Amino acid sequence: MRIAFYAPMKPLSDPTPSGDATIARGLVEFLRSRGHEVVEASALRARWIFKKPWLWPRVLWERRETRMRVEDSRADIWLTYHAYYKAPDVLGPWCARRAGIPYAIFQGIYSTKRAKTLGTRLGYELNRKSLLAAAHVFTNKLRDLENLARIIPSEGLTYVPPGIVPGRFVFDAASRKALRARIGAGEAPVVATAAMFRPGVKVRGLTYLIERLGELARQGRAFRLLVAGDGPCREELLDLARRELPDRAFFLGRVPREEMAGFFSAADLFAFPGIRESLGMVFLEAQSVGLPVVAFDNDGVPEVVAKGETGLLTPPFDDAAFREALSRLLNDRELRRDMGERAEARVRRVHDLSRNYAQAETILAGLADRPLTELFARKASPSGAKRR
Repeated sequence: MRIAFYAPMKPLSDPTPSGDATIARGLVEFLRSRGHEVVEASALRARWIFKKPWLWPRVLWERRETRMRVEDSRADIWLTYHAYYKAPDVLGPWCARRAGIPYAIFQGIYSTKRAKTLGTRLGYELNRKSLLAAAHVFTNKLRDLENLARIIPSEGLTYVPPGIVPGRFVFDAASRKALRARIGAGEAPVVATAAMFRPGVKVRGLTYLIERLGELARQGRAFRLLVAGDGPCREELLDLARRELPDRAFFLGRVPREEMAGFFSAADLFAFPGIRESLGMVFLEAQSVGLPVVAFDNDGVPEVVAKGETGLLTPPFDDAAFREALSRLLNDRELRRDMGERAEARVRRVHDLSRNYAQAETILAGLADRPLTELFARKASPSGAKRR
């Protein structure tokens, strides 16, 4: 297949690390590894574009240019990644129809509450229009699957569990020895955490973790904290760690993704609250190396961490529960080992990217081979979904 690919939230070239970017690049890499030609149709970033009327003329120009690029490349199908109210796909439905190719969305999101607020109503309507135009919508989140089923017929909707390439995240004994020696861990358990140091839920989560670990340190618990990440709030977090965890917290800066397996290997557990975390690819990466997890039982975290099996999930902002979960794993080597082994096995069983994305590949190939008139006829008379 020749696939015209578009990510309205952020282009593939965006350098900022994020779970969304990881998923997008993983999807493209998988499709290319299967012999498909994937071309980025446009680099237009549509985040909050409905609030930026000065950019609307550019959208019209970009539609024209993108359609010509798609036609010149003789694409068989258009695939949009991550369309939702904040970053609606304002190119795909129009360009695909005029190029005469099927239109599909991977990680579509539908939230009716956005229709009730004036500031998000236009984004909601634009996103809904693109979802309804799609010949098929894929989602990697169960809550989104439930919401999408309200407007998308079952035959046009598929759940694809989130995945990574497990072989890239395996335990590295040499890295463990070297990094633990560097921080003077000795036999003390090491807690790993990782996130971008940007304002909002990421820094709130890191702050919450450091404060709870500080409480355990004052109780006499022996441990070290390893932190991977960087960003504008670095000094704020360093100051907090100096107060709460003197000589216990080690900030390694931004660790390249290809080196994260070595980072995780030095630790004994992974902890990060994951406040309103959509999915949290870092949880999968840590578990793949064999680390049990401590996190909040909210949003998408339970979809990638099996509660009580591969990690301990607590009610959000229940300080005592989160502190107890950390303490339990810090104090119990056997529990850490058992949960870590189950975590590693579950990632390979449930979250293997190649196995999960193969289903999407089959559906996309079927769409590309189907006469467009048949697809349009099916969209004109959908069945199974209640449109509201």
